[in-house]
Amino acid sequence: MSDGPLLSEKPAPPSPRSAKRRLTFVTLAGVLAIVGALAAGYYFAMRPVSLRIAVGPANSDDLKVIQNLAQAFNNQRNSLVRLRPVQTDGAVASANMLGEGKADLAIIRGDLEVPKNALAVATLRKNVVALWVLSAGKTKGRKAAPAITKIGQLAGRRIGVVGRTQANVNLLKVILRQYGVDPAKVEIVQFPASEAAEAIRGQKADAYLAAGPVNSKITADAIAASARDGGTPKFLAIDSAEAIAQNHPAYEAAEIPAGTFGSAPSRPEEEVKTISFAHHIVARKGISEATIAIFTRQLFAIRQTLKNEFPLAAKIETPDTDKDATIPVHPGAAAFVDGEEKSFLDRYSDYIWWALMAMSAMGSAGAWFAGYLKKDERNVNVSQRDRLLDMLTAARQCDSMDELDQMQAEADAILRHTLQCFEHGAIAEGTLTAFNIAIEQFHNAVADRKTLLMSVPQTLQRASAQFRAAGSA
Repeated sequence: MSDGPLLSEKPAPPSPRSAKRRLTFVTLAGVLAIVGALAAGYYFAMRPVSLRIAVGPANSDDLKVIQNLAQAFNNQRNSLVRLRPVQTDGAVASANMLGEGKADLAIIRGDLEVPKNALAVATLRKNVVALWVLSAGKTKGRKAAPAITKIGQLAGRRIGVVGRTQANVNLLKVILRQYGVDPAKVEIVQFPASEAAEAIRGQKADAYLAAGPVNSKITADAIAASARDGGTPKFLAIDSAEAIAQNHPAYEAAEIPAGTFGSAPSRPEEEVKTISFAHHIVARKGISEATIAIFTRQLFAIRQTLKNEFPLAAKIETPDTDKDATIPVHPGAAAFVDGEEKSFLDRYSDYIWWALMAMSAMGSAGAWFAGYLKKDERNVNVSQRDRLLDMLTAARQCDSMDELDQMQAEADAILRHTLQCFEHGAIAEGTLTAFNIAIEQFHNAVADRKTLLMSVPQTLQRASAQFRAAGSA
């Protein structure tokens, strides 16, 4: 036998199919991971956001408006924001919930303490103050008192306030102080809204105050009760409304149009100056700009569809976007009002950029991993190339045609494996070129050796083989 081990005596080289399958699996897994990440990102970006909104008290107009809005939001198929009303005892409790982070939105009164984390989204409604007396100037069971024609004459009188909230009492005190009336010298009694009409019919006070929307049924019923039993309500104008608004930014000067609370006869008979304040929809500062922009857009779109069925929805107005506004506006609401609402690409451009960077990094990592998976193929190919060079040397000294045929078959197997490695990318084109040179030299050496052996008698070939075998032993 000739020198050098034959490949037939060694285990067959591992097939590159297993590496190819691994690479295909890794590639497929990477593609699925990218698609999954994109799908998850789109889902989280477009899924509806549920916002808790604190509103109260029970049976109030504010609660009814929010409940109708929540239902309309939920009925929209492509609604990106949903509302979940959380009923409270009133505006103060709603503000506290927002301040404690237990609500995302809240309905608050503008003349009460505003939570530090509250930002304006919309004006739910504006309220006017109605202040009136009976022209008879007396009450049942009491002596006749001088007629009251102006607010300064309320000192020493009993004033009835419609509603149980302390905010209305504080409002009355602000008005009295503006006209030099000490609130301590005035007897203030409060009537629940449901009992106000009965209390007024019983003439339990000399003057009355109610605060609510211009079309408030509670205020209208209270004034109508004042007109019974021959009494005629006389409205007291708040002529110093501008001064009050100047000293207390939560209030604004306003007018009650003639006939607002009745037209037969007109109540009031002519326009009356007064002050107003607003109920606001505010959002917690931590809510994202995009979410509030979408909520504001949906709010004003639905307001148009609800105003025919639910007139109170028509009172919703855009917030004050001035920098010196009493309640700073939320950036998302300001973007909607100013027409600067960001598009999908504007909102998520940074995320898209980072996703592209991540995909690039994943591509680089995938390329490295693919190269790592092909390391074994490259190592096998290097050993086979070395084996081919060894066979090239052995072929020039071989004295057996059978051994030459065996080496040639082995070289063909090496060639087949090398071409498969090239197809799978395990070896470069330059490596394949060098291998082609080696295989060509090997085949030339085998052809030359076979030609030589065929020209030598077989007896001489056997003698030469025996001599070499004895020398190697």
